[in-house]
Amino acid sequence: MHIFPAIDLRRGKVVRLEQGRAEAETIYGTDPVAVAKSFHASGANHLHMVDLDGAFTGELKNLPLVAAVARALSPSLFIELGGGMRNEEAIAHALQVGVDRVVIGTRACESLDFLRDMVEKFGAEKIAVGIDARDGIVSTKGWTAPSPWTAPDLARAVAGQGVRTIIYTDIATDGMFTGPNLNALRELFSAVPEAGIIASGGVANIEHIQSLHTLGDAVEGVIIGKALYDGKLKLADALRAAA
Repeated sequence: MHIFPAIDLRRGKVVRLEQGRAEAETIYGTDPVAVAKSFHASGANHLHMVDLDGAFTGELKNLPLVAAVARALSPSLFIELGGGMRNEEAIAHALQVGVDRVVIGTRACESLDFLRDMVEKFGAEKIAVGIDARDGIVSTKGWTAPSPWTAPDLARAVAGQGVRTIIYTDIATDGMFTGPNLNALRELFSAVPEAGIIASGGVANIEHIQSLHTLGDAVEGVIIGKALYDGKLKLADALRAAA
């Protein structure tokens, strides 16, 4: 199981939002390259980045910073990027600057045809789908708009378009240190046993990581953000627990 430390970018700064709320922002730094280097120095081989401005507005705003991280650490660090991946141009630009995999969220909810086209054009290894849900209902546009999809239904639909990796974020637990939503993850695994799932939301200690092992081999990875920044969990310990 891979550990993905998270770097969320908003207005050029490294931030975390509690439960995705823009007004509940904590700024952790102004140099994402330095943050990424510190994660890599602690043993990380994977990195999850989000352009929050892109998620809210639909347009990539922080790609130069993402590119700087990629220049500094690729290929030794696998980088995935979400937020603002709503057209082919944005996806192509992200991959061109060194991102290894993009995460499509809102557009996957809106158009399965678009998703299938992107998988066919760039390859399944370059495209993941982000499913962000509150009480089982998928939210879009930076978690500001509910969709008509339930998480399991959307997972089945995107898997049908050739998607092999799904990043599931439980909005209610994100940044709250209460542990992952194991029941929601089990339901998702049952819906798409053929897909690899990356879990996000709520992880704050070694026990939370170990609890994900109980769900089986379908857990491809776990994203950890606020717990690392607040010092509740050391990255080296998280990596050992995930091994």
